[in-house]
Amino acid sequence: MKNPFRTSSGFYPAFIVARKSRFVFGAGKPRQLRLWPNAARPARLLNQRPRAFGGLALILAGLMLAPSCRGKLSLAGSVWARVDGQPIFRRQVERIFKERMAAGDSAADPEEADNFKLDILNELINRQVLLNHARHSRITVSEAQVDTRLAQLESPYSPQEFGQKLRQQGMTLAEFRKAIRTDLAIHELINREINSRVSVSQAEIAAYYQRNKSSFDVPETEYHLAQIEVTPYPDPIVRNLKDDDAKNPVDAQRKVQALYAQLRAGASFRALAENYSEDARTALSGGDMGFIPLSTLNASPTLKKVVASLKVGQISGIIQTRSGYHIVKLLGIEKAGQRALSDPRVVAAIRRTIMNEKEQLLKAAFLESLRDRARVRNYFAEAILKRAKAPFE
Repeated sequence: MKNPFRTSSGFYPAFIVARKSRFVFGAGKPRQLRLWPNAARPARLLNQRPRAFGGLALILAGLMLAPSCRGKLSLAGSVWARVDGQPIFRRQVERIFKERMAAGDSAADPEEADNFKLDILNELINRQVLLNHARHSRITVSEAQVDTRLAQLESPYSPQEFGQKLRQQGMTLAEFRKAIRTDLAIHELINREINSRVSVSQAEIAAYYQRNKSSFDVPETEYHLAQIEVTPYPDPIVRNLKDDDAKNPVDAQRKVQALYAQLRAGASFRALAENYSEDARTALSGGDMGFIPLSTLNASPTLKKVVASLKVGQISGIIQTRSGYHIVKLLGIEKAGQRALSDPRVVAAIRRTIMNEKEQLLKAAFLESLRDRARVRNYFAEAILKRAKAPFE
């Protein structure tokens, strides 16, 4: 079992010399969007920050459930599935597929691409099933709720930047509000039918601890770090919220000095990393590099010296490397040793894990039950079978 002081999306503590000589190497290619992600391991005990429900990218993807009236939709093969009569169009699947390919996923051959598209189509089918049930359950979303969520999603951007994001997706603000309404309705459905019914007892927590006691043993001191990175050359895969990228050494130096000045003036490290860091692996998580073992720091004298000089919550000065500039923040320290069940952080981590496992199980069962009652027709799957001359009736 993995160390319970990590999230499943944390970064592997392995230093490498790569395209940008990152301090830390991320965990492979980005995870695919899943309706119900696999149950995560117990969460980090320090500096835990739950993810906000339904980010901008997820809302944009969700909008594809409600096809625009613009454009012709009568082309052969344009409808790839129907859920209780509601169509799901090929262009919805293809758009998400292209976005994921651009984000780092890959399909080596047509068969792998079709398999990927089947997964995406299944996600959209599941989402439509849930939305239909939310409507059947008379779940309503007020304009005020939509306004609040829209303001949250707009907050990292200027009005011009946000408008550009919508135009890049070929959608209007009215369509985007409709997508938000859909997301909020599904969220309310899950809260009502699943999350509100899940609880964890002290006995369950104690039993979990005993079964996984070795996982609460930290073998060596680890440092929880975050960074802001600025590179002196253009990068086609920058993933910060502002799509901000220094193009040359002069721009990079000017940018990192401006960011450092803002940090010294009290600006949020997390917000600046999300908006401006050029590390594609960590920017959108506020620069979070995960927990770095002392043995790994020993392999990087520069970083070790910087970290050793910091107290928890402090930021470093500007660090220049061959790959560019870095500003590091020490988020926390985990000392080596066995964590006892009396530690409130251990209890909280176990509770979150058990809650997540229960919720995932109930969500999966709930969705299967709804799909059993829904009229689902997957034309794309049928076409694949027909192409292979395989029986599917």
